[in-house]
Parts: sequence; structure tokens; C-alpha cells
Amino acid sequence: MIVAGAMVASAPAAAQDWSAQVTPTERGYLIGNPDAPVQLITFVSYTCSHCKTFEQDAEAELKSSYIDKGSTAVEVRSALRNIVDLAATMLTTCGPADRFLGNHEAFFATQDEWLAKARDLTPEQQASWQSGALGERMKAIATDLGFYPMMEARGYTSAEIDACLADEQHAAAIANNSSADYTDYPYPGTPSFVVNGTLLDNVHSWQGLKPELSPDHL
Repeated sequence: MIVAGAMVASAPAAAQDWSAQVTPTERGYLIGNPDAPVQLITFVSYTCSHCKTFEQDAEAELKSSYIDKGSTAVEVRSALRNIVDLAATMLTTCGPADRFLGNHEAFFATQDEWLAKARDLTPEQQASWQSGALGERMKAIATDLGFYPMMEARGYTSAEIDACLADEQHAAAIANNSSADYTDYPYPGTPSFVVNGTLLDNVHSWQGLKPELSPDHL
């Protein structure tokens, strides 16, 4: 007797959603296939306008044509240029790894708004950024620049935000990682890129990076 179910063709396996796979690394977060033949490291500063331009220009095509296909994995590493970069990184990395990418995108999407607030600081606000315990300084930055409502809109509570901003051990790790990255890859500015272990010279945009991801350059 033939079992009826055996006559039904098996459904094809669902394709891997590589863009949804985020893996913590020693110094950042890897998005995509960990075994991809192309391993791209991006060094970005959240206060860098050129980094925002890169994120906007690259996002759709990098995802659909490279990450989703499993051929390229992107490791995002934070480059600290100032104390605001530290506060932003402490929040983008707040919570489990699967929340990183959304946090990362939110900071760049709203960059113009919170950088405008940073340019209009009062002397009293400036002083609060420079004095007191690290956690209090980070909270002052987050309050003055509107990071609390942005993170709350992403589902965080004010207590969770406070805890992340007060984590001095994590802040030290972020700073140490940024310093180590610059030692290993003395990049001239942000954004900068490493492809399969090699720092790209004079490449700081999506249009400049895209040809370097083709098989001809690997």
C-alpha cells in the first residue's frame, strides 16, 4: 500500500534570511552569513555625516545583492571620535544582539535631529557632559539629545536605558575595541572598510566600496 503522503512532493526549504542573522563578535556585530566568502568590516562613527550617507546609499543594495545571497557578511564596528559616539554606541549595543541592527539604523535615521541639538547646547549642558561619574555623563547626553524617546520607541524602558548607559565595564570595552581597531587598521577617517583582512585605501563611500566586493577584486 502506497501512503498518500508519499505522493506529495516535499516543499522546498525556506531560504536563509541572512540579513536577520546578527552575531556578536569580539569588537562588533556581524550581519549575515558567518561563513560568507567576503568578510567586510565597516568602521563607522554615529556622529559622522559621511557614515550616514554611506548607510543610506548602501542599505538596500548591500542587503539584497550581497548579504541576503549569503556571499557577503558585514561586521559593524564603532569608531569613537568623541563622547557622543560613546553614548550612542552604548545604546546601539544595549540588550541582546538581535536588537543591534534596528538600534544602529535608528541612530543614523535620526542623526540630523540629534546633531542639531548637540550644536545648540547651553554652557550648563556642556558642563554636565564633562563632570561626574561616567553613567551620569552618558545620561545627560542621552537626555539632551533625545536618545531616551528614540530608544523607548524601540521598546526599551527608561530603566533599561539607564542601566546600559551606566555600564562602565561595557564603556571601557567599547573604547578599548575602538583603540585596538585603529591599531590594527589605521584608517584615516570614517567610514572606512576592510575586505577579507585588507584595509581599503581611499574608499569611503558605497560607490567606492561596491567594486571592491566583486569577485574580480578578491
